[in-house]
Amino acid sequence: MQLHHHRAALLRTTLAAALAAACATPALAHHGIGLFQPEIDKSWSGTLTKMNLVNPHSYMELEVIGDDGQPMTMRCEMRAATLIRRSGWSTEMFVVGSHIEVQGHPHRDDPSACYIESFTIGEQTINRNDQLSTTAPVDTSNRAARLDSGEPNISGDWAVEQLVLTIPPSGGHGDMVPKSLIEEYAAGDITLQQIRALNPSARAQYTERGRAEADAFQMWTVADNPRLSCKPTSIIYDWTFDWPVNRVTQTTTAEGEKVIDMDYGLFSNTRRIHMDMAEHPANIEPSNTGHSIGHWEGDTLVVDTVGFEAGVLSPPTRNSDQMHVEERFTLDPATFALRREFTVTDPVYLTAPYAGADTVLLSEVPFERHPCEEMTPEFIAEMARQAEAEAAAAAAQEQ
Repeated sequence: MQLHHHRAALLRTTLAAALAAACATPALAHHGIGLFQPEIDKSWSGTLTKMNLVNPHSYMELEVIGDDGQPMTMRCEMRAATLIRRSGWSTEMFVVGSHIEVQGHPHRDDPSACYIESFTIGEQTINRNDQLSTTAPVDTSNRAARLDSGEPNISGDWAVEQLVLTIPPSGGHGDMVPKSLIEEYAAGDITLQQIRALNPSARAQYTERGRAEADAFQMWTVADNPRLSCKPTSIIYDWTFDWPVNRVTQTTTAEGEKVIDMDYGLFSNTRRIHMDMAEHPANIEPSNTGHSIGHWEGDTLVVDTVGFEAGVLSPPTRNSDQMHVEERFTLDPATFALRREFTVTDPVYLTAPYAGADTVLLSEVPFERHPCEEMTPEFIAEMARQAEAEAAAAAAQEQ
């Protein structure tokens, strides 16, 4: 019980960056509801034909009778496979051929698409945010706090604490709060506003160009949002976005170099931190993850990363190839919580450092590489437009 309260107290001061991003700015922090219409509630009844457990969103497919009385195929959005799996959901729940009732919201442009709030299959009614299994924190009683080399042991599978739909005393539909705080929130001992205010998330202070491009950023276009093409956003954003399970591996290569590999769970991309390099190479091939070198300052892993390609730091904030990232990873040996503090500078887009912090815990669910297939109607429509444009351009060249 003492560990539970200690962990809860720790999370009040260290998890808020991720939580504030999740709760305070949902349109930007999460993929958002897009062109679905939350102001319109609608129900669909039909037969389950397929369940696509993929990132960044899962999609349920069902055959229904349309408003015109004719059969039609619906494709309805759910949460990412990573989130569903962490919440105790499994493929066995979705038996093809089962009768299913769906409650949610229609799409603005696509009558065959919907956003699921809840569904009933068999005798069970499930909300999109339901936690179907409660797993105990990872048993760390036999976990070594240090490697044989003496360095802190940060190898393992890590994830932001699960957020669970919780109803406050005032009632309502409930809110997503960390598992360690649900009792206090349900009892009214802490409010959502207090949770959000514990530690504000990073905020961008823009140059003139940075502001102009942020204002012009279109969240639902492939050209602007890399997530719509199943591409990672940045090493800062993707570490905690949508609460993925990430894997850290401390190892020595066959050539004798000490490295730390970080596998990001949502889009299955990997970055390597070189621990035996004092300086970055003179010629770095620009990439989304850049080139990272690290060293230990006591029990804190300090990582310096440069060599980025131009991209997106955190929608709608872009980054240039001059972006510089500094991270400090510190392991709490009592709770085995891994806190990351980060500072991002970019003279092209930012007038001040973009700084924040987040905390991950050893994950109850192991790291797994999930397939990514963006099935959002806006993405599919845009890809169709691009294909038509490419075909038209090709035809014009042939003439």
